[in-house]
Amino acid sequence: MSQWTGQTLLALLGGFALAFVLVLPFVARSYRLRGTLGIGRAVLGLAFLVYALALVTYTLLPQPVVDAQFCAANTALAQPVWNPLEFLSDMRKFRTGLLSNPALQQVVFNAVLFMPWGFFLRRLFGKGVGTAIATGFGVSLLIECTQLTGVWFLFQCPYRLFDTGDLLFNTLGAAVGALLTRPAAAVAAADAAAPRPVTTGRRVLGMVLDLIGVTLAGVALVVVASAVEYLFSNNRSLAVLDAHPVRDAVLGEWLPAVVLLLVVPLFSHGATPGQRSVRLRPEGPPVLWRALIRFLTGSGGYFLVSGLETATGSNSWQGLLSLWLFASLVGAWRTKGHRGLSGVFAGLRVVDSREVSREPVAAR
Repeated sequence: MSQWTGQTLLALLGGFALAFVLVLPFVARSYRLRGTLGIGRAVLGLAFLVYALALVTYTLLPQPVVDAQFCAANTALAQPVWNPLEFLSDMRKFRTGLLSNPALQQVVFNAVLFMPWGFFLRRLFGKGVGTAIATGFGVSLLIECTQLTGVWFLFQCPYRLFDTGDLLFNTLGAAVGALLTRPAAAVAAADAAAPRPVTTGRRVLGMVLDLIGVTLAGVALVVVASAVEYLFSNNRSLAVLDAHPVRDAVLGEWLPAVVLLLVVPLFSHGATPGQRSVRLRPEGPPVLWRALIRFLTGSGGYFLVSGLETATGSNSWQGLLSLWLFASLVGAWRTKGHRGLSGVFAGLRVVDSREVSREPVAAR
């Protein structure tokens, strides 16, 4: 695998991992600011995360072995290049054509690397040209200082050069990207607050967000439990971190599922975190017995069965879990009002949370 391929792969993997963690708040914010998600904005959001990770991988990697021998042989790296036009002198050192000159190629690369920054600030975040240029300068300065300090003194000495030329052309790249990009269209607050139809896409997205939310909460609880066990164990070997099936089922699946999919909805108009993110909720006030039925026949039941598989170490539940997911998708698609199977069993209708209550007011 080449150097550039490795950096690109790390940026892609890191970007998708961050997207998995941030998808729930991103969707919730999009629905509250714009009234809907928008596939285009979702793709732009993912692209921005990959790009942000690429800035890290392309400017800090690969890392050499930074030891005393390396520092002694590369003392020049500790001296910043204060002349932003130093690349003109560097170009004369290479006896090549203009387009193939490595010094010029580096300058062009620095400018092109930051052009997406200007684009994202304008198109994704709706910022002005001045903000895009200023933040581009700030991010570039942070990168250069990180290189000058050896990743903020994690290494014995710098392994990359602080170059004001890089700072200049990074900023110019951000400026060009911003100037070539039209700003994102503003969405009126009234439009964002207007109710939207309950669709299959919104129902499925809410379910997926619930699955992601419970999974992330479960992973966090298991990691914390493992860390506490390791810190307070007399045996500080990695064997302490071996899997504990019952504990992992309780903390990784059952507890977060009960809290997020049963307890939280009882105190938030019956809506799960995923449903709240896409501005959906069951019609009417939450009722305990309906909430229990919905929990058991919906995503909550899925995690209860999945936890049984984890606790017993058996794969015999895989068929049931796959069927459960398939039936949930079909239910969100084919049931009346896209209420889903859990809604059918619990006798609940799913509505847009922005709808004005149509329940008759009792006469006084």
